[in-house]
Amino acid sequence: MLDQDVSNGPVANRNAAQALVDQLAANGVEHVFTVPGESFLPVLDALYESSIQVTVCRQEGGVAMMAEAYGKATGRPGICFVTRGPGATNASAGIHIAQQDSTPLIMFVGQIERHLRDREAWQEMDYRAAFGPIAKWATEIDDASRVPEYVSRAFHAATGGRPGPVVIALPKDMLKDACPGPLAAPWRPVEAAPGHEEIEQLAALLAEAERPFLLLGGSRWSEAAYRDIHAFADRFDLPVATSYRRLPLFDPLHPAYAGDLGLAANPRLVARAKAADLLIVLGGRLGEVPSQGYELLDIPNPRTRLVHIHPGAEELGRVYVPHLAINAAPNRMAAALARLDAPASVPWAKETRAAHADYLAWSEAATPQPGDVNLGDVMIHLRETLPADAILCNGAGNYAAWIHRYYRFRRLATHLAPTSGSMGYGVPAAVGIKRLYPDRTVISLAGDGDFLMNGQEFATAVQYDLPIVCIVCDNASYGTIRMHQERDFPGRVSATDLRNPDFAAYARAFGGFGITVERTADFPAALEAALASGQPAIIHLKMSTDAISPGLSLTAIREKALASR
Repeated sequence: MLDQDVSNGPVANRNAAQALVDQLAANGVEHVFTVPGESFLPVLDALYESSIQVTVCRQEGGVAMMAEAYGKATGRPGICFVTRGPGATNASAGIHIAQQDSTPLIMFVGQIERHLRDREAWQEMDYRAAFGPIAKWATEIDDASRVPEYVSRAFHAATGGRPGPVVIALPKDMLKDACPGPLAAPWRPVEAAPGHEEIEQLAALLAEAERPFLLLGGSRWSEAAYRDIHAFADRFDLPVATSYRRLPLFDPLHPAYAGDLGLAANPRLVARAKAADLLIVLGGRLGEVPSQGYELLDIPNPRTRLVHIHPGAEELGRVYVPHLAINAAPNRMAAALARLDAPASVPWAKETRAAHADYLAWSEAATPQPGDVNLGDVMIHLRETLPADAILCNGAGNYAAWIHRYYRFRRLATHLAPTSGSMGYGVPAAVGIKRLYPDRTVISLAGDGDFLMNGQEFATAVQYDLPIVCIVCDNASYGTIRMHQERDFPGRVSATDLRNPDFAAYARAFGGFGITVERTADFPAALEAALASGQPAIIHLKMSTDAISPGLSLTAIREKALASR
C-alpha cells in the first residue's frame, strides 16, 4: 500500500481539496471519519469519486475516537474531518486520547475564510493555540500549492518517534484554489534501531541481574515484534508484564507472563516489580498508572537499575534518569533482543514460574459479587466463547477492572481502550474498527454513564450494517466517582446517582437488537442471541450499585472509611 506510485506531473484543474484527497489516497488511506461541515464542502466533493470509504458519524467526539481506534489498531494514521469551532472542540477528547496513548492520527478542521481572520468571525478559532498543547503538530494551510507538503509532513509527524495526533486547519477559500503541482511521495515509517554498544550493555546488565523484570507498553508494535519479544522471553525465561491497557502485547498463557501492571493490579505483581534489581521498560513511557502513581521507582534517580527503551528520544530521561537509555522502536528492539545470546541457565527461572502462577490464580475464577450479575463470570464466559481474534473496545469506568483481570487477549491489537481514561470511547471505537474488520467479532463494553457519552454512534453502526455487540454495565451510578466518594466522604452520596433508560429498547429504537440480562446465568444465551441477530446489538446488564470492583464492594469501602475516622 505504501509503495503506491505517485505521478510527479502537474494535474490541470486540480484544486487544493482534490490534491488533499489525492495525497491521502497516495499514502494508502482507505477510510476517513467525519461529521460533514460546510467549511470543507470541497473536500466532501473530492471524496465523492474517491476510492476512500467515508463513515458519517453523529458527533465529532465519536469521529475522532473512531480515527484514533483505527490508528491504534493499524499503526497507520487514522484520518478524520470535522468542521470549525464547536466541531473541532467536540473532537478534542479524541485528540487528547491520541496524545496520551501515542496513537497516530490526523484531524483536518474546516476553517473560516482567510480574509475574515482576527475579527472573531462565525466559529473562528486559532487551532494552533487550541490544539498545540495536545497535538504533536497543529497548523493551518494558507497556500494551496503547499497541500501535498503539509499532508506529507503530517504523516511523518504523526508516526515518527513517539506517535501522536496532528491537527491541520483548512481555510474554506483556500480549498478552492488551484493546486496543479505534483503530489509528495508516499510516507514510509521510520524505525529507530538500537546500536550494537547498547545491546552489549543490556546483555551485561542481564548477566549481572538476579531479579530482572520486563515491562511492555506503548505503541508501534507489529506482529513480527510480538513474535520476537516472545522468543526473547522464552530464551531468557524473563518474567513479563504488560502496561496499562496494553494487555495484547504478550500472550497471557505464556509461562513467563506475570500480569497487567495497571489500575487495581495484583498486589503480588506490584511487589515483584518493586523488588526487581533490573527493570526493562520497552515501548512505554512508564506513566502514572503503570508506575503505580509514580511510586514504583524513585524520581529522578531510580535505585533499581532501569533500562528504558522508547522510540521517542524526548521521553528518555523525562521523568526517570535511566541506567541505560535506548532510543529504539519496539519493532527494531524486539528483533535485536530475539538475536541476543542467552545463557545456559538463569537464576530467576523459579521466580518467573511463580509470577505466572500468581497471575493465573489472580485471573482464573471470578470473585463473589453483590447482586445477581457477576461481571467476573461474564468476562470469563467471553474469554471462553469469543474467537481469539475478537476485538474488545471500552472506555473508562470501574467495569473495566473486570476486563483487565479476567479476559485474556491472545492476539496483538485485540483490545482498544484509552490509556488516558477517557469515557465514551467504546462505542465509536467498535464502530470504527468494525468498518476496518467487518468479518471479525467486535465487542464494545461500557458503563451506563460511559455508554451515553457517545452512545449515539450506535446509529452509525445501524446505518452501515455493522453488527457490533455493546455490553452496557448498568449500575445506575458514575461508579468510579462514587467509589472515591465513599473513601473520602463515606455515606455522603452527591452527584453520582444516575437514572437510566431501557438500553435494550434504545437499541431497538435505532433499528438494532436489544436484550436485558438481570442474572449471570442468562448472559450466555443473551450473547448468543445478540451475535446470531446479525444486527448491531445492545446487551443491557443490570448490576448492583454495590458491585464496584472485583475485590471490594461499596459497602466494604464505606465501612472501612468510617472505621478509620
